[in-house]
Amino acid sequence: MAGTPDTRTMLLNDSPWSLVAKLSIPAIIGMVVVGLYNFMDGVYVGQMVGDSAMAAVSISYPFTLANTGISTLIGMGSASILSRAIGKKDQGTIDKIMGNLIALNLIFSLIVMAIGIVFTRQILMLSGASGEILDLAVRYLRIIFAGSLFVNFAQSSNMIMRGEGLLKRAMLFSGGSAIMNIILDPILIWALSPYQMGIDGAAYATVISQIAYAAASLWYFKKKSKNVKIHAIRVDKGLFSEILGVGVSAMLMQVMMLIQQTALYNLAAQHGGDTWQIILGATYRVVSFAFIPLWGLSQGYQPAAGTNYGAKQYDRVKHITKIFAIAATLLALIFYLPIMLAPKAILSMFITTPAVVEQGAADFRLFFLSYIVLGFWIVVLTLMQSLGRATKASILVILRQIAIYIPAAIVLPYIADLGVHGVFAAPLITDAIVLIVAIWMLIREFKKMDELALKHSN
Repeated sequence: MAGTPDTRTMLLNDSPWSLVAKLSIPAIIGMVVVGLYNFMDGVYVGQMVGDSAMAAVSISYPFTLANTGISTLIGMGSASILSRAIGKKDQGTIDKIMGNLIALNLIFSLIVMAIGIVFTRQILMLSGASGEILDLAVRYLRIIFAGSLFVNFAQSSNMIMRGEGLLKRAMLFSGGSAIMNIILDPILIWALSPYQMGIDGAAYATVISQIAYAAASLWYFKKKSKNVKIHAIRVDKGLFSEILGVGVSAMLMQVMMLIQQTALYNLAAQHGGDTWQIILGATYRVVSFAFIPLWGLSQGYQPAAGTNYGAKQYDRVKHITKIFAIAATLLALIFYLPIMLAPKAILSMFITTPAVVEQGAADFRLFFLSYIVLGFWIVVLTLMQSLGRATKASILVILRQIAIYIPAAIVLPYIADLGVHGVFAAPLITDAIVLIVAIWMLIREFKKMDELALKHSN
């Protein structure tokens, strides 16, 4: 049988709030700890190396999303197939998952690694970086790209654990790697600083941690996993097409974020110069970290929604969705309130120059005004991914990341002489529109489930 009986029974029978606790809390803890990778890189580099190095790490971050996009495409697509197969008790499909995942990781990761290492400087110049910031970013990003294969396999295989409903185990694997990175970061930065290589130390810490993470994941699926094992390593055409259909929307979120952040760094430089790139860099550090708990909650929601839908428990899918949307909004409040109340204190974690912190505090708060609605948005997005609604999921991602966001960031600086402040106002306009679209999609999907429930009962 696919999945342990206890896991499947839990997904199909436990109360929604119990599922939030059992599935999402471990996922949130695990992903928050993982989010500390980039968050702590920014803190350590900013405090131990300097503001320019922090800006270099921040400007590099969007391009690391090329790897995140690949691992998300493969991992989320495979996890969606897996959770529905568990609901249907389709062991044949489950036996193909890991071999297909490894084969796809090898192909895509080697391509990204080769392109990234060879064209690092040219890639970073797209963000508008120059001078010292560009030179530091090149050194940091080239090392990160060298570890692409390990990063992608570790992250995508962890999504398989989550898709199976093994959120605690996934948390232990990802959390252990993140803790290793947090420990190695200051050690390697300190050790290499005398050679003017402090920023290199932060990159080496990340890659070493990901190698350990990948090795542990490979060992687990080869030796310990009871249900999802590594069989023949090959691309399965049937799985590949479905993975693309479902996973592309999840990948788009990462790729679009790359494009979005690259565009905004350019606009910040155009309207405000290097200082505003530093402020935007710190802002995106917090954005990336604050979004991770919401993404973690959605990872707990995904197997619950997919497995119940596969088992044709449509009313339960609707009820679970509502509870997880409430939980996501409450979770967002935990991050929203400190940002609104103490923006200077948070910015000071990354920026050591008080005048720059003072200059950016109001815009930092403006950038986060609409963050409170993102919990609902990501639950709707995850529902579309879980049910295989690739087009709808892609629309939600493209609207928020690119189609509305970037035009707003381009136009707003010219309205009422807002200048660079208009760049920081773009999320508010974007999220208001996308919220309306997400509500409409959810209502439509619930109506379809009502029709399916009626048909199934007859």
